[in-house]
This record gives sequence, C-alpha cells and structure tokens, in this order.
Amino acid sequence: MDRAQAWALVTEHTQSLSLRRHMLAVEAAMRAYARRWGEDEELWGVVGLVHDFDYEEHQDMSAEDGHPKWGVRYLRQRGADERIVRAIEAHAAERTGVQPQSLLERSLVAVDELTGFLTAVALVRPSRDIRDITEIKSVKKKWKDRAFAAAVNREEIEHAAAALGVDLWGEHVPLVLEAMKAIAADLGLDGSADSSPHS
Repeated sequence: MDRAQAWALVTEHTQSLSLRRHMLAVEAAMRAYARRWGEDEELWGVVGLVHDFDYEEHQDMSAEDGHPKWGVRYLRQRGADERIVRAIEAHAAERTGVQPQSLLERSLVAVDELTGFLTAVALVRPSRDIRDITEIKSVKKKWKDRAFAAAVNREEIEHAAAALGVDLWGEHVPLVLEAMKAIAADLGLDGSADSSPHS
C-alpha cells in the first residue's frame, strides 16, 4: 500500500474532518520517527495515516467488528503488508491482545495520543496556530493540568516514550510537535479558518 492508496482508504471510510486531521498528524509524527531511527519513511507514514481509518464506521470497540478489528480484517483480506496490520492491532492492544513489540509498533503507540494532546494545546491558544508553541514548558504546563484534555491518557504516553527509550520532554514531545508544525495548514492549526486536509 502506497501513500495515495492509504489516503484513498482514509477518505472512503472517514468523513470527519477532525479524525482525518488526527490521522495526518500521526502520519507526520511517524515519518519523523522513521527518519529518527533510519527506518522506511513511506511504510511508517502509511501506518500512521491508516491506523484509525475504520474508527468512524466501527466505533463500538467492544463489538467483534469494532475498531480496529474490522479494519485489520479488511486490510488482511486485501493483502496489506503484515507490518501495517500488526501495528494497527498493537496500537489497540487492550482490545486485540497484540502487544506492541517492534520499533514501528511502539512508535505508533507513543505518538497516537500525543498528537491529540498537542492539537488541544494549539486550539486553546488565541492564534490557534501550532507554530506559535515555541517553548515546551507551555505544553508541560497544560500536561500537569489534569482537567485539560482529560481524555488523553498521559500515563500511556509516558510509558510508550519510555518503551521507545526516548526522553518525554527532551525528545519525544519536541519531535512530534515539530512534525505537526510542518503540516500546520493540513491540520487546521495554522490560525486560518479555511484550511482543510488534502492529499
């Protein structure tokens, strides 16, 4: 599966603009980590882009055909690279029983929730521009406020960064933040009202 096929899959199964933007953010972060580790940037980007492609249509995660089980089955039936499929399973280990093992899988777990948190931080800024976040300490302040973005599992992010062997504040948060800044317009985080994700 190449990037164009991955984006076609996303747009076919996901109409929500915010969910599409989430997948674009995770793609950008995964590409940044692929460069960091010297891995296959295209493969890692595709994993990030499609990891939630079935979420909108299959939100009942307790169901047998819920996210990501439906998506995993769909991809396997179409002969997708098993590394992509396993990474999607591993990012939802509590539902699939597949624990993240490879660097690819652990990276996906580490960036997934963090992109959502950084989006929330950007959206409460007056400018609504992620590029205006110039100091990590402003992110850290929001992190410590448990009422802010309360749905974000901070412990999962901390554990995932540790499993990757990267420092949360010294490397992980800055790397993901910079990756998201690079595609701020596609994420709707450039301060403009009319930006929308495109392929």
